[in-house]
Parts: sequence; structure tokens; C-alpha cells
Amino acid sequence: MGKHVLVIEDEPNIIEAISFILSRDGWQVDTHSNGGDAMDTVLSKRPDLVILDVMLPGRSGYDILTDLRNHHETAALPVLMLTARGQNKDRDMAERLGANRFMTKPFSNADVLDAVRDLVPQ
Repeated sequence: MGKHVLVIEDEPNIIEAISFILSRDGWQVDTHSNGGDAMDTVLSKRPDLVILDVMLPGRSGYDILTDLRNHHETAALPVLMLTARGQNKDRDMAERLGANRFMTKPFSNADVLDAVRDLVPQ
């Protein structure tokens, strides 16, 4: 099955674009915009994949990723990190913390689809 994604992002245009791309591809898309309670949302929604922005209000994506990796229910959950800052140190930090993929904004629709399909094979 594996067709449920949770997008944790605070930029409305990005939320809309990713939701459109993935919905059109058959994914159920839930969205969340606040880092402060993002972990609770992941645990309640139980997605097959999380698309996680680095810079969020309330808490950083890196902190959320650390929590995901340290929680028994989400330790193996695929995570695609998004950031507007594409420096090597950002990519290295995401990889060190356990991100499965890292993508910089702006991104192409095809790149998002390829990454999601690769992380959650149908």
C-alpha cells in the first residue's frame, strides 16, 4: 500500500505544490505547519513518509528528525528533508541525523516524485 505522506512545511506555496503533485500521483497527503507539535502529528497520522522542512516555527526540522529517529515507532520512517539553504553543512547535518533524502528549494516536480517513489516503493 504505502501511499500516505505527511508534509511538515510552513510555506503555503510549497505545501500547495507538493500536495498537488503527490495527490495527482495517488498519494493521500496530510500537511502540518508547526514544528512545536509535529512529532505528535506524525504519531497520530502514521504516514508512510514524512517530507520535513528544516526551518519551521516552534522547532527545527533537525530537532524533529532527531525525535523521529529516537522514537521506536518512527525510527525507520522514511524522511525527505527540504531546505532553502543548500550548503554542504546542512546536507551533512541531515544525513548525520538520519534523513533518507535531502532536497533544496526550489525543486522540480519530477525530483519530488522520484524521491517519494524511491523512498516508498509501491
